[in-house]
Amino acid sequence: MKADNDNSDRDREHWDAVDEACELLLEERYEDGLRALRDVIKADPQNPYAYHYAGVAMAELKQIEPARDAFRAALRYAPNYLAARVALSHVLRELGDARGALIEAEDALARFPRDAEAMRAAGLAHAALGQRKAAKRRLEGYLGSSPELEQQLEVQQVLEMLGIGEEGDPIEFS
Repeated sequence: MKADNDNSDRDREHWDAVDEACELLLEERYEDGLRALRDVIKADPQNPYAYHYAGVAMAELKQIEPARDAFRAALRYAPNYLAARVALSHVLRELGDARGALIEAEDALARFPRDAEAMRAAGLAHAALGQRKAAKRRLEGYLGSSPELEQQLEVQQVLEMLGIGEEGDPIEFS
């Protein structure tokens, strides 16, 4: 994964700085990981990985608005950081900003047209807006990428819900 586009040495430094914190997140020690990431940000306030993974930790801790802000910060320093843009789309949708979620997902797809996670984010945002045909197209595209079983089942469930209502009726996610 590469967030910085122009300097591979700087990107490597940024990645190395968050390595230990990411290990904590993998161990589901989100508060400890978040503390470590805040230290990384203090040391280097332009590290997009630190902001992204802080957003991941906050989202896991159900701190959705701060997570949104962290993902936005990651994108400020690395606009092509796909994982941060897709994550931002998801948290915007969770916060009830389906239009903002769709803008971020479509931006991700404009930069990375075949990315499955961006297709899923766009499909879920379209569904939240009641744009059922567009949602179905994006979500079926996502399923064509052979996703992991849990995500595949989630998307199949959304596709079933899309078949129940009318175009223009939004899907509400809980």
